[in-house]
Amino acid sequence: MTLSRLILLRHGQTDFNVAGRMQGHLESVLTPIGRAQAAAAAPVVAALAPDRLISSDLSRAADTAELVGAVCGLPVKLDVRLRETHLGQWQGMSVDEIEAEYPGAIATWRSDAAWAPPGGESRIQVVERSRPVVDEVDAEPSDGGSEALLVVAHGGLIAGLVSGLLDLPARAWPAIGGLGNCRWAVLARRPDHPRWRLAGYNVGA
Repeated sequence: MTLSRLILLRHGQTDFNVAGRMQGHLESVLTPIGRAQAAAAAPVVAALAPDRLISSDLSRAADTAELVGAVCGLPVKLDVRLRETHLGQWQGMSVDEIEAEYPGAIATWRSDAAWAPPGGESRIQVVERSRPVVDEVDAEPSDGGSEALLVVAHGGLIAGLVSGLLDLPARAWPAIGGLGNCRWAVLARRPDHPRWRLAGYNVGA
């Protein structure tokens, strides 16, 4: 076991966030507010002393990671496995548009971690592809110390990953809500008790 802390930071506000549209794997850009959010979060996250930084390769996360990493003094490693949930036919749509075309589907999606939008991924599938990023770092040989990993990603992915790392039953995953822009979750554990515990959620600068 190498990791003692995991910091999961959501990207800053984007143009899609402002327009109320689902992003998924679509590219969107940080707004000036989103960049200011990242700048405000950076020194607070840096005070958590992360040792390395891995980010989703989607630009809204990667750009947030670059701003935060510069303050933390860390290079950014990109990993496609940290992308947001692929929302299939819902990508680019608003909630109202989805509800009009797929009545009741939003409620089903929000309440069932195994349910996927048409052509997209379920939250369980998202965790299956993203959790190995954390597990691979954790499995690296240790020099006797412990590390803190900072991950910059997306609200849906982070909520799912927290649920998975805490070993919550899938029926309980909807109880872990989304994060605000440039807010973060912290998981921690001790060497003598290696199960992850939730140390903070939806924390902001």
